[in-house]
Amino acid sequence: MRVATQALLLGATTAALAHEQQVLANLGNTAQQPLEHVSDGLRNPIDHITEALGEMPAAAKGLWDEMSLLVPGFVEKASHLISRPKPHTRKPDSEWDHIVRGADVQSMWVETDGVKHRKLDGPLEAFDLRVKAVDPSALGIDKVKQYSGYLDDNENDKHLFYWFFESRNDPKNDPVVLWLNGGPGCSSMMGLFMELGPSSVNSDGKPTFNEYSWNSNASVIFLDQPVNVGYSYSSGSVSNTVAASKDIYALLTLFFEQFPEYSTQPFHIFGESYAGHYIPVFASEILSHKNRNINLQSIGIGNGLTDPLTQYSQYRPMACGEGGYDAVLEPSECQSMDNALPRCESLLNACYNTESAWNCVPATIYCNNAMIGPYQRTGMNVYDIREECKDQQNLCYTETAWIADYLNQGKVMKALGAEVSDYSSCNTNINRNFVFQGDWGKPYHRLVPGILEQIPVLIYAGDADYICNWLGNKEWSEALEWPGKKDYNGVELEDLILEDESYGKVKSSGNFTFMRIYQAGHMVPYNQPAGSLDFFNRWVGGEWWKA
Repeated sequence: MRVATQALLLGATTAALAHEQQVLANLGNTAQQPLEHVSDGLRNPIDHITEALGEMPAAAKGLWDEMSLLVPGFVEKASHLISRPKPHTRKPDSEWDHIVRGADVQSMWVETDGVKHRKLDGPLEAFDLRVKAVDPSALGIDKVKQYSGYLDDNENDKHLFYWFFESRNDPKNDPVVLWLNGGPGCSSMMGLFMELGPSSVNSDGKPTFNEYSWNSNASVIFLDQPVNVGYSYSSGSVSNTVAASKDIYALLTLFFEQFPEYSTQPFHIFGESYAGHYIPVFASEILSHKNRNINLQSIGIGNGLTDPLTQYSQYRPMACGEGGYDAVLEPSECQSMDNALPRCESLLNACYNTESAWNCVPATIYCNNAMIGPYQRTGMNVYDIREECKDQQNLCYTETAWIADYLNQGKVMKALGAEVSDYSSCNTNINRNFVFQGDWGKPYHRLVPGILEQIPVLIYAGDADYICNWLGNKEWSEALEWPGKKDYNGVELEDLILEDESYGKVKSSGNFTFMRIYQAGHMVPYNQPAGSLDFFNRWVGGEWWKA
């Protein structure tokens, strides 16, 4: 059964690029010419690629020739590295309640033991933070104190949108959390309205109170990043995780400078999917600054893509009945995936060894064709192995359309200070930029041991997800090389209990914790709202990591 083209996948989104051509169904039927013969009628597409990536190494040419023969449209897709600016109208400063100038913050000095030093590490000079107090009664979303606005990188014309909700419980003492959706290129407003925020949006476009919101006992910041995602915008683009990390550090630094009442509470970063790439980099960036006002205490990654080389080995087991659910594929397709895995792993090893886009792009395309493509063609939901994808145009979930309709209302955009002309849940161009700049296949898990030396790390996974499945997340967490590996691997999984029922399993040692959440897909709070709030509250409360 073939399914219609999806615009973009919420999680491991490169699969959508493969699916656009239904590559595996056509291998051998529409073979392309080697690179030097590929032309769009005006200009060789490889010229566009070298402009973005630099000159192709001689060793990479054979690999790209092979990919152009195997994967229809490979070179043309790789040449589409254009990020289209979003139409926008910047509001005058008079319309904002607060503006924090990074240059002013950067100029602040303090004296410690007779030595003068900058109050906060930079660079912050190019950044401003604009803040709008949101009237809860205007939108009917919770009753707590709220702020929205933009972080502006004036030097690079980048503007990141955020929305902050104070804790319902004890905001003077409760922790503060940054939430990030993945994609790359999907808005965190989806996490807000579909998963863990104070309200959801129903089919009538009305907000509905969420009693299991994570702001029940924590203040939460939802951020649209990278630029040109959701309400964020720029005339340029960000196409790699490291570049995005500078924006996150500036945002948090200026936010806590404006609101010092939140800066002393414990701070945590949580996210899902491609946030498995984002969060290790963002946390490392924050921890690298000695003089900071960000009290980072832990990170949590849900159904993340963090170590592709290890995780890709678990696609075949998950699709073929070894992940706790019935097999989706026929035995012959499972065998084909087994046959393709050594080549996939070889390509990813080359990506890991060089971290060059010339190696990482072919690895990503080949592996996603071979390991995700067969599952996609069944028409099953890549985010939940238990069900069919019933809404191809909206990432398999009709709720994403309801959210987009709500956030495109004029009164909503006005109340939040949105400066773009429209909102969309995901941006395909951003996704392609990250993929074809080689970011997808890079080994960001190598940052995790350094993070574990300083703060705790939680890896959790809904066990019905396919795209970033629990088998792969458990596998990479146990394969990770760090001083506590032996002790961590020796710990048995124990039940997570809520109201006398188990909703998952947990294992924890030192600063490292893994959770398998039962009967939940890619978006754990969507399927298991009570369970997700339970483990979140217990985690930020330090149950698994405080002595």
